[in-house]
Amino acid sequence: MRIRKLCKEDLAAIIGIQNKTPQASRWTQADYANLAGDPLGLILVAELDTVTPPKIVGFVAFHRVIDEAELRNVAVDPAHQRQGAGWELLAEGRRRLLEQGAKQIYLEVRASNMPAQRLYYSAGFGLCSRRRDYYNDPREDGLVLSLKLSPPVEVSATE
Repeated sequence: MRIRKLCKEDLAAIIGIQNKTPQASRWTQADYANLAGDPLGLILVAELDTVTPPKIVGFVAFHRVIDEAELRNVAVDPAHQRQGAGWELLAEGRRRLLEQGAKQIYLEVRASNMPAQRLYYSAGFGLCSRRRDYYNDPREDGLVLSLKLSPPVEVSATE
């Protein structure tokens, strides 16, 4: 699997994945194109490179403001969930955002979306707060999670 930045030709594939994933936010191709064109936006795709042509199986969208970033949307094709694509997307997003000067990532998730919560907690996110009745259709609470970013610790060899 390869994680790379979104290119214009990927838009239809990520809309297709979004449409198969009811928990993902509903965006238009223009929404993704605008975020990808924003210098503070970052959209990554997970691409299966073991098939020809390579197939996009997931994506993640971030927006950065100064030293904070928000995870805006993430989805993995249901046929490829629980195979590491979501975790890899988050890890690469974390690495790139850190390089761009971000110190913290925030996100909101439905209180009932346990698969997403498991992914976020396994990636190091922690609970910050709960927003009552944040979501509609159905109405439910949103959980605000955050992740502090720090450079990897370098270990030096000792003799």
